[in-house]
Amino acid sequence: MRRRTPPPPAPLPQRDGVDPVRVRLPAGDAWATVREHLVARLTGAGPGVIEAMFEAGLIVGADGRAVPADAPYRPGMFVWFHRELPAEVPVPFPVPVVYRDEHIVVADKPHFLATTPRGTHVAQTALARLRHELGIPTLTAAHRLDRLTAGLVLFTVRPEERGAYQKLFGERRVRKEYEAVAPYDATLALPRTVRSRIVKERGVQAAREVEGEPNAETLVELAARRDGLGRYRLVPRTGQTHQLRVHLNALGVPLLGDPLYPEVTAPVPPGDFRRPLQLLARTLEFTDPVTGVEHVFTSGRTLLAWSSFARWAAG
Repeated sequence: MRRRTPPPPAPLPQRDGVDPVRVRLPAGDAWATVREHLVARLTGAGPGVIEAMFEAGLIVGADGRAVPADAPYRPGMFVWFHRELPAEVPVPFPVPVVYRDEHIVVADKPHFLATTPRGTHVAQTALARLRHELGIPTLTAAHRLDRLTAGLVLFTVRPEERGAYQKLFGERRVRKEYEAVAPYDATLALPRTVRSRIVKERGVQAAREVEGEPNAETLVELAARRDGLGRYRLVPRTGQTHQLRVHLNALGVPLLGDPLYPEVTAPVPPGDFRRPLQLLARTLEFTDPVTGVEHVFTSGRTLLAWSSFARWAAG
């Protein structure tokens, strides 16, 4: 099999921890110029935006020089530019680093902060903020946590080592333990292992359970209970989207603060950081594939609904 030639390095620096956009001109297209192709391809940028970027010299080639508006179209050519970042309400919580060496960074992500740039969350993400704060432009995420979930996230420092750490998660060689706060149900027999088939359809906010071969497995234990609430210990053995939220909901004890389960609720206004989802990635354990070190990391966060339900409920 013929190996695909890797793209050249980006000629533009990151901006606020965000990489420039890279576009490869595809073969088979019959455009006269690079500008014509990008105008047709990047319609989401808005009328006149791409033309203005060419005029300002903001679209560059591999040599870092501005691409002229009349540059002929060449299949396989790469161009780079910085997109206009969406207006984002700052997430007013720090991203503490619990461990750092020359290979990895482990951060304790707060609620409401996305792990990596996606959609309307770009600069206000754990990755972008850590790149900027730590001065590590090569930092990448080895896995992700939902924006509404808090807790431990593993980042890699060296691009050539990223695959080794991602493989840990793909091969389920990382032991993850979560903590959750949800209603207490005296009739619910715990501990138990929940197995089901979960599907998440593109464009649909909530995942759902369907008939078929199970693809999701979670050990659920009750760690403590008081005042009608339970503090649950969750150990996922698979990594389906929203798996823990779906499984607790299926048991009849949906997570406190969950806007999707059991019912999808109206989106909260930007900047509303009240009543965070009561789900925390508490521990992360693995054997470092590069150094061989046995790592055990623990989040320093607490779930507010357990420590002070009145404060959590009042927002």
